[in-house]
Amino acid sequence: MQQAVLSGPRTFRLDAAATPSPGPGEVLVKVRMSGVCSSELGAWRDGEGAPRLLGHEVAGTVAAVGAGVAGLVPGDPVTGLFHKGFADYAVAPQDRVAAIPPGIAIEHAFGEPIACAMSGARRTPVDLGDRVAVVGLGFMGLLMLQLLRLKGPAHILGIDMRDDALAAGRGLGADATARPGDLAADLKAVFPFAADDPRGFDMVVEATGTQAGLTLAVELVRFHGVLSILGYHQGGPRQVDMQLMNFKACDVVNAHERRAGYRMDCMRRGLALAAAGRLQLAPLATHGFPLDRLGDAFAVLQDKPAGFIKSAVLLPG
Repeated sequence: MQQAVLSGPRTFRLDAAATPSPGPGEVLVKVRMSGVCSSELGAWRDGEGAPRLLGHEVAGTVAAVGAGVAGLVPGDPVTGLFHKGFADYAVAPQDRVAAIPPGIAIEHAFGEPIACAMSGARRTPVDLGDRVAVVGLGFMGLLMLQLLRLKGPAHILGIDMRDDALAAGRGLGADATARPGDLAADLKAVFPFAADDPRGFDMVVEATGTQAGLTLAVELVRFHGVLSILGYHQGGPRQVDMQLMNFKACDVVNAHERRAGYRMDCMRRGLALAAAGRLQLAPLATHGFPLDRLGDAFAVLQDKPAGFIKSAVLLPG
């Protein structure tokens, strides 16, 4: 099989590798789609840890199963929690593999990030009638926006720098959108009381992973509101205005999860929502590349050309 190897800064090579054999309790998957995650963007830029095998957002079909595996047979479409996913084949324990329900295309079955968004949404308290702001309308922010919409807020404001991201937010459930620089004027139109009201938003989700996004989110949350940090922060420490947070007496939720069993439960729940038409995945899959253009898939994630939401490697069946 072919395996993409990060060999240096912004450089992948394709190596010939032996196709792995599933051990007891393991599932071998023919990779059909492997999403490109921003958590690996820094490694691609810097060549960190090279030579290194990346890719953890795998979906494909079962190629073989190891001893003791039940309920899965060759040809079944699956996703799950994988490693070394930028390759023709990947292997994972059965308890980290989930069936893709009918109606979801394999190239849209982003199981691992769905699990992350679902676990974040389940940990993020939203009450009926709440005012919610989502800071950052990238792939994860748009997943989170849709999931929070299901919780019954009265109004969701989506915030991003890019016009196409704002349009995507409106198409996926935001009642209104705003650029950070125009926020005060837009808030007066959307919430006539909010621009001068120190309460701000009941719930603010930070989904940028940036210092600027975190700073804005702290500013927007109301007294005794909740700030949910969904963004994956990399590249060193962040600063927050603790005096302002203390004064507001707001709660902070770390919307990240590491327990594999809980993440798999979240993944299956999210896939069920998608199969029922309550979570839209197809509009989020905007850029696909063959394995030998994996570097291009990372480059568009970094540069975010017009219309970009998510890039992935697509492999033939």
